[in-house]
Amino acid sequence: MANLFYSTIAETLDKFRRKQISPLELIAAHLDRIQQIQPHLNPFVHIDAESTRARARDSESRIARGETLRPLEGIPLTVKSCLDVAGWPCPAGSLLRKDYIPSANATLVSRLEDAGAILLGNTNTPEFLMAYETDNRLTGKTSNPWNPAYSAGGSSGGEAAAIASGCSMGGVGSDGGGSIRTPAHFCGICGLKPTPGRVPATGHFPPGGGAFAWIGVVGPMARTVADLRALFAIMAGPDPGDALSAPIPVREIAPADLRGLRIGILENPELGRPTPETLSTLRRATQFLCGLNHRVEPIKLESLDQALDLWWFFFGPVIADLFRHSTSGKESQLSPMFLEYLGATLAETKVTLDSFQKACVDRDLVRASLLRQLRDVPILLSVVSTAPAFKHGAGNYRPGDPHNYRDTMRFSQWLNLAGFPGLSLPMGQSPEGLPINIQLIARPHEEELLLSVAAQLEQARGPWQPPPL
Repeated sequence: MANLFYSTIAETLDKFRRKQISPLELIAAHLDRIQQIQPHLNPFVHIDAESTRARARDSESRIARGETLRPLEGIPLTVKSCLDVAGWPCPAGSLLRKDYIPSANATLVSRLEDAGAILLGNTNTPEFLMAYETDNRLTGKTSNPWNPAYSAGGSSGGEAAAIASGCSMGGVGSDGGGSIRTPAHFCGICGLKPTPGRVPATGHFPPGGGAFAWIGVVGPMARTVADLRALFAIMAGPDPGDALSAPIPVREIAPADLRGLRIGILENPELGRPTPETLSTLRRATQFLCGLNHRVEPIKLESLDQALDLWWFFFGPVIADLFRHSTSGKESQLSPMFLEYLGATLAETKVTLDSFQKACVDRDLVRASLLRQLRDVPILLSVVSTAPAFKHGAGNYRPGDPHNYRDTMRFSQWLNLAGFPGLSLPMGQSPEGLPINIQLIARPHEEELLLSVAAQLEQARGPWQPPPL
């Protein structure tokens, strides 16, 4: 039965073709799995059993009629509860949004369903997505499938926990500073943060626009790179609701394009000091890449410290100032995590029109500098964060604390300022048995190359291992 929950998309579609299992049987098994897991890990906000069974019957009828299977025919997926799904609550972890029920789907939700996917439900987040741990006053905390005493990460923590525990075969998260890549790292699955505009963020809360469209993106999460690629192929494409929407078709990478790539191992001390087991995992990935005959060498990028400061200016004081106006007078309904975020950010530099305009210009200059430095380096390798998952309640915004997010998550945050795609891939474990991922980084709009190199590295690593639930 475990093989059923942890099958890949391709394996499942093949089982459908061979009539070894039906979509209705698969959905029933996943709904049972959710019933078993939800009391222990709490990944879900909403489960729509009636709708999923109806869609499974539709897929079963298509298969019985001999119709060509759609790319995601009958595949059970989930989405983060900050993405609009018509008729489902979409609270983004907040009591202030507990009654919000959208009337239309986010663009990528419609794309997944049109491709045959069956959405089981949506998953838990921290309040307004502004923490690296998933906990809130509305639906509580989500625990790590590898050890429930530890966090599943955030802000896509519910999504990562659902996929890692076999409740879902894949899904959609969002990432404003590591919020796809860090939960994937904590829970030992794959996560892709795309270039802004590759996957439309239409129907996401908070909405992206202007300078914020560069910071936050939506992207796929799954257990394998092949599944990540399958979801990305469906989700990607232009949409008028996304300000940075890019009409770039999904491309195939030829084997010749993967020979002898120059890959930089990111060695910038301002990004933080990883734990010994994290560095050991990075070395393992480096050895695999060398064995694949890539040209691997250390690299130090200029302007990353400035990129991190600019990222924090937008993610911290600017966004917090917007939230301050919308939550004023409602502080009693806000979660401790979100109040800590507001307190840490609003105590800093006052946001003015001049400072905002300067930050927008500086962001473009920093991005241009990074692109110039990576002109001949198509792929970077780094850690995702300085350590594996932390225990519940340990992560925070308090300066000087060993689990302060601005110190531990810097390896992921600069990508959101620069608009680079990044992929989180399981590669090892800590002595406590917690997953450790590495991060592959590409230049903008080169997700296909990123996925191809990740697939090579995944094959060298060996098959994905489920948590010992």
